[in-house]
Amino acid sequence: MSTIWTGTLSSASGPKYKAVAERIRSAIQNGDLTVGDKLPPVRELAYQLEITPGTVARAYTVLTDEGVLLAEVGRGTFVAPPPGTADETGTTGDPERGFENDLAPQHKDAGDGYHVNLFSPHLPNVGQAELIRELLTEVAQDPPSGFMHYPSREAARPAREAAARWLTQGAVGPVRESDVVFSNGGQNALALVMQAVLRGRRPVVLVEELSYPGFRRAAELLRAEVVPVAMDAQGLIPEALEAAVRTHDAQILCTSPEAHNPTLTFTPETRRRELVEVARQSELQILEDNCYHVAAGAGPSFRLLAPERSWYVSSISKNITPALRVGFALAPPERTAHLRRTAEHGFFGLATPLTDLMAKLLVDPRLAALSERMLSVIGDYVHCAVHELGEYQVVWRPDVPFLWLTLPAGWRAGAFVQAAEAQGVRLRPAEDFVQRTARAPHAVRLAINAGVALATFEQAMQRVRRLLDNPPEQIAV
Repeated sequence: MSTIWTGTLSSASGPKYKAVAERIRSAIQNGDLTVGDKLPPVRELAYQLEITPGTVARAYTVLTDEGVLLAEVGRGTFVAPPPGTADETGTTGDPERGFENDLAPQHKDAGDGYHVNLFSPHLPNVGQAELIRELLTEVAQDPPSGFMHYPSREAARPAREAAARWLTQGAVGPVRESDVVFSNGGQNALALVMQAVLRGRRPVVLVEELSYPGFRRAAELLRAEVVPVAMDAQGLIPEALEAAVRTHDAQILCTSPEAHNPTLTFTPETRRRELVEVARQSELQILEDNCYHVAAGAGPSFRLLAPERSWYVSSISKNITPALRVGFALAPPERTAHLRRTAEHGFFGLATPLTDLMAKLLVDPRLAALSERMLSVIGDYVHCAVHELGEYQVVWRPDVPFLWLTLPAGWRAGAFVQAAEAQGVRLRPAEDFVQRTARAPHAVRLAINAGVALATFEQAMQRVRRLLDNPPEQIAV
């Protein structure tokens, strides 16, 4: 088999990475490479073929995206089984079930198979990786903004127009090109909004009592005090919000009414209007984070209900890919210029190749079908989890890439997370979503990892169920 890797590529026509990829494909078709065979390390093969390591890495990535190869962290790159078949680990060779290893950290353990990371969601690659690669090639060959200029508002106009069209598809309401402020991902968008809003030596930020940790991190960076507000089955309680504002003189409320992270609570329109009334009476600003909901909204955004005080944040991380780090922030109309200056004074603007890419990607006619396919795949994984865990108290939605599991008697969240990790499954405890001094419920969040095969994900759910079925013994003394 070593003869496969001998000889230079100096006579190859076209890009050398394609020649490397074609050589590997041919070796598989000829039977010189078979399922499970390990390919040489990138640097070793680059040395043998007298090319750069980056060229080999790109060839491996192309074949991994196609499902021809399987990359495993800490082990190397292997020939993958054909689509629809299963290897000894139960991993199928279906590219739509993904071997996107950078999106789905995992490794083979000698004792218990795959370790599956359910700490954060991992999107399935249903074709968006290839689409992005194609559009990036177009940008590289003919960059509208060039490669030698600082970002500018005018150069980014086509990207803002594309983003406005993309955002308007949801329940945020009409969005104009001039409304869009780009950020380096959703977390950066939260920080930009807080920078634009918060004033004074020790401002106060209100959050849901169980809430996305990024709210707290952004507030703490700005030396703000974070105060939790009580919730019920419909989200924030208006009376609790009113009391918190009166007690703490808060300036902004951070909330996720469409798909609350981590409980999946949906706040109905009637409750949203009650919260808006409290905000208007107290001059409170509202920051709505809608990064986690990958489908169109079921309720009107706060931007529609109270445009004069509502700030909206979203990103492509849970809809297309988290790798590009592109987010969006919308301000109340009279404060858009302030938000834009906050971004420009902080980092001038997104890199011009990124805005050129967004101008193409967000309006590409293929994106809608890819989004539908992604939702379908996420739904498959959600239903797989519910099938295994449904007899327990689990909250789920087919269009949101995580579940909220209340643990049965005998389990505490911290102990359960440790036990799950010992079984090769990484989860997130409720403690991660509350203030450091607050009491957390005995619950965990299970993110959907659609970057691993569905069979591998199902095995992880079975391990979680066995733990639920067998809580540690409680001995009274």
